[in-house]
Amino acid sequence: MNETVTLSQAREIIKALAADESVLLLSSPGLGKSDIVRSAAAEAGLECRSLLGTQIAPEDVSGVPKIDGERSVFCPPRILLPESGEPFCLFLDELPAAGPDVQKAFYALLLERRIGEFDLPKGTWVVAAGNRAEDRALVRTISSALVNRVLILHVRADNEEWISWARANNIRSEIIAFIAAVPDALMRPIPAEPVPFSTPRAWASLSASLDLAERAGLPLEQTRRALTYGKVSAGDASLFCGLAESGMEDLKPASAYIRDPSLLPVEPAKKWFIIRIIRKMAAEGGLSEFSPDEIERFLSSLPGEVRFSLLVGLVRIWGDLGASDSLLSSLKEATGLR
Repeated sequence: MNETVTLSQAREIIKALAADESVLLLSSPGLGKSDIVRSAAAEAGLECRSLLGTQIAPEDVSGVPKIDGERSVFCPPRILLPESGEPFCLFLDELPAAGPDVQKAFYALLLERRIGEFDLPKGTWVVAAGNRAEDRALVRTISSALVNRVLILHVRADNEEWISWARANNIRSEIIAFIAAVPDALMRPIPAEPVPFSTPRAWASLSASLDLAERAGLPLEQTRRALTYGKVSAGDASLFCGLAESGMEDLKPASAYIRDPSLLPVEPAKKWFIIRIIRKMAAEGGLSEFSPDEIERFLSSLPGEVRFSLLVGLVRIWGDLGASDSLLSSLKEATGLR
């Protein structure tokens, strides 16, 4: 198990170290690694120059030879060594997808900040990013020599960070409400089949698509499902569309309803959606933050059929959480015992 950092933590590490130490960000696709590198460079006042690992050859790194008198001199490409001499951010995107010869060409650049006989301008950042071998993306084995030349940061999605970013970047309110209520939907495991799956990038892209459709005058009631199923995981698409059609901007995170059961929606679709999320949280051990009193107060406030739906198959889990009185009253209701 690798130690992980959030995107904002990665940004701060980049700003602190990238002028002296090459950094490689690794994560599953669609997390926002490229954006965080560019935003960190912008905050530091550095121009960000990008190279795509899948679209370059070794000579794009080492340069091409030129005859200079009786010697040949390798001339580095302008994107790697600008003539101004000013520091910049060199972003090597999809580095793990580059071929072995291209990775080898980067060795001196990553470790010594040198291209042939030329040094990078002092203060220049060198940051790379890519996907992991287990992500079923176009990834090659990273050589041990390259690994030993960089600081590797394993980056994870963080819901609170993404929601803050989404609010600041005009992501649609119904998408923000959905991710707040269903945190797991922000980043789903990569499917074995080549089908859409939920990532932070996919949700942001869906928001942009819905905005475009709305501006074009397309009725969202008819186009929402097609757009959503084309962007995110099918299960998330089904749930999101069902809730969007009934209006969900007022939905709160599931934890809010456990702490204050009076907040539970009256509308059946919304209420059962929240109950489903809470049941899933209980089954996955996600309710440990609540005290036995909070658990008991929540369960005892529910109608019998709703409470039973939460308890079925999870009696031991709810008992461990402290719901002894609710379990007993539910047993009496089910059996007619006094």
